[in-house]
Amino acid sequence: MSSHHDHNHSHTNLKGRNLVISILLNVLITVSQAIGGLVSGSLSLLSDALHNFTDVISLIVSYVANRLSKQKANKGRTFGYKRAEILAAFINASTLIIIAVLLIIEAFKRFKNPEPIESNLVIWLSILGILANGFSVLLLKSDSQSNLNMRSAYLHLFTDMMASVAVLIGGLLMKFYHIYWVDSVLTFLIGLYLIWVGADLLITSTKMIMLFTPAQIDINEVVEDINKFPSVNKLHHVHVWNLNDDELHLEAHLDFKEDITLTQFNSILFRIETHLRDKFNINHVNIQPEFNREDPKEIIVQD
Repeated sequence: MSSHHDHNHSHTNLKGRNLVISILLNVLITVSQAIGGLVSGSLSLLSDALHNFTDVISLIVSYVANRLSKQKANKGRTFGYKRAEILAAFINASTLIIIAVLLIIEAFKRFKNPEPIESNLVIWLSILGILANGFSVLLLKSDSQSNLNMRSAYLHLFTDMMASVAVLIGGLLMKFYHIYWVDSVLTFLIGLYLIWVGADLLITSTKMIMLFTPAQIDINEVVEDINKFPSVNKLHHVHVWNLNDDELHLEAHLDFKEDITLTQFNSILFRIETHLRDKFNINHVNIQPEFNREDPKEIIVQD
């Protein structure tokens, strides 16, 4: 039992350490690209710096949320801070989309009045961005598969790496072909990409905040399965939601055909919990047993 706990603890520390490294790298890139963008006159480099700045903010939010989510529950916060990471993902996705819209507006203005740009500075600073973000992306990749908050941080960094690649291409085109309008086009494309990536994360985190039924859960199937258990009449007044990435909750009323004992109920409940965990990955079950109770028996009860 203790070794399992130690494993989780070290994994948490590793996530935290990786986030700190990514934050420091992004501060370095942001300062470099902001100065470089101002000196060179490159909007795409400035937009990359701005995006990097939101990365720093989002990574700090992710780090704080990651730390908070491990805080123990108490009487004032019975769930602890387990939903902090979902909130962090929502904030990160929102900032990603807002920044993208601002970049697109600025790109349209610059496209009408392209200006000469110091391309050598753009090229070297975009290479710095690719290397630093690429390293951060590798650090967070494994955690991003199983955690919404880490995925939001990972997506910020991945999109920034792609943006730096685009800026590098633009810098090369400006250096060798003097095509300065490409700077605005790249900024526009980076903005569109950020909206596309941010929207999916925003929808997912919003659904979790609103306690919507997870997409992979078919409530009708859950009810049909439970209704087949012995002595069970009907599962009703059902709620299924994600508390966070790891915890999937089911809360419901369970009407019985006969006046069973608590011992019998415990036996049936154990089988129900096992079935829900194995088939639907529902790991927290709260069932209110009933017999001959006058209440609505619909699956979803409108309060």
